[in-house]
Amino acid sequence: MGRRRADVRRDEILRAAAAVVGRQGFARTRAADVAAELGISTALVFYHFDSKERLLSEAFDLAAEEDLERLEKAVSRSTDATRRLRAVLRMYLPTGSGIGWTRDIDAWSEGLFTPEIREASRRLDARWRSALERVVLDGLESGEFTCDDPKAAALRIAVMLDGLGVAVQVRGTLGRARSARWVAEYAAQLLGLPADALTPATTVPQPSRPSV
Repeated sequence: MGRRRADVRRDEILRAAAAVVGRQGFARTRAADVAAELGISTALVFYHFDSKERLLSEAFDLAAEEDLERLEKAVSRSTDATRRLRAVLRMYLPTGSGIGWTRDIDAWSEGLFTPEIREASRRLDARWRSALERVVLDGLESGEFTCDDPKAAALRIAVMLDGLGVAVQVRGTLGRARSARWVAEYAAQLLGLPADALTPATTVPQPSRPSV
């Protein structure tokens, strides 16, 4: 493949990096692999990004952005908080192909050794927890939910979702339908709802958090 001109844009490189990471993982992805994806020189990659770690952390942010936009739409819908919370729980769990969760777990592992990836992963987590908190607060204001500490309730739900994601996606100790039911029942208990108020009506796969 011939080299392309040096006018390749920064966002093109980021999208290529996200695609390569999706196939190979963070640890196995080199700047040279990203360059080969676009048919450009490795030097051009480093012209736009001062390190591989910066490139991969920004690619991680980019890959998550489309799912975060869908999350924002779900949270902002003009419907009751119970329905919005059910939608958020469905989006968060590893459904469908689970590609997003594979990358997320990979980022957690790489983040133990790479500060840039760790910070990108934490930013993503903070935005998901913020969305959960918003829905919980809306439910409290409307009288749908009851709990003493909405911030802690949202955190507990998020942490359980993370654990279920690992159990489903990595260990295989739990099926997706059961994980969806467990977190729905747990969230309902925390928020003073009937046990089946958040239980998914169907197990048809939905977009998972987040996808490349």
